[in-house]
Amino acid sequence: MALTEPIRGTQQVRAFMDYYLKRNELRNHVLVVMGINTGLRIYDLLQLTWDDVYDFSNGRFRPIVPVTEQKTGKPKSITLNKLIIKALTSYMASTPPAMRGHFLFCSRKGGNRPISRQQAYRIIRDCAEALCFNTRVSCHSLRKTFGYLAWKSGVSPVIIMNIFNHTSLAVTQRYLGVTQDDIDDCYHKLAEIT
Repeated sequence: MALTEPIRGTQQVRAFMDYYLKRNELRNHVLVVMGINTGLRIYDLLQLTWDDVYDFSNGRFRPIVPVTEQKTGKPKSITLNKLIIKALTSYMASTPPAMRGHFLFCSRKGGNRPISRQQAYRIIRDCAEALCFNTRVSCHSLRKTFGYLAWKSGVSPVIIMNIFNHTSLAVTQRYLGVTQDDIDDCYHKLAEIT
C-alpha cells in the first residue's frame, strides 16, 4: 500500500481518464473511469457485470450498484455518477448485444470471464507510462485517487473512511497520500478566510 500513490491534480486525472478514450479502447477507458470514480478495489471492480450496472428491463443504467467487497465481506453501495454513465453508454454502444450479460471487463481470450488483475495492472501501467507519470501508479492508485480527490474537494475524511469501509481513520489518512504541498495549501487557504 505504501508504494502506490494517488494520481494528483485535475489535469493528470483527466489525462489518465481520457487516454484510452482517445485510443478508442472503451473497455479500458471504463475501467479507469470507474476505478477513479467509485473507489472500489480492483478485484471488486472486475467482478461487475452488465446486469449489475444496467437494468435491461427498464433500459437504463442503475443509479446505485450494490457490491459486497471480496476482501472484507462488507456490503456497500456505489453511485454511478455522470462520468461513469457517459463512459458506460459509449462502451455499451460498441459492445455486441450477446456480451451484455457478461462481465463488464470481459477478457478478450474468450468465454464469460473478467480480465485478470494482472491484465488490469498492465492497462493502468501502460497508461501511466504513456503519460510519463513519475509517481508509483498501480491498480490501487485508482482507489487512492478517488479518496484523494474527494478529500481535496472538501469531503470529510470520516466519510471517505466509511466509503472505503476502513476500520480506522489512520488507514484512510495513508490512502489520501497527504504531501507537504497539501499541508502548505492548508496554510494558504486559512489565510484567505481569516
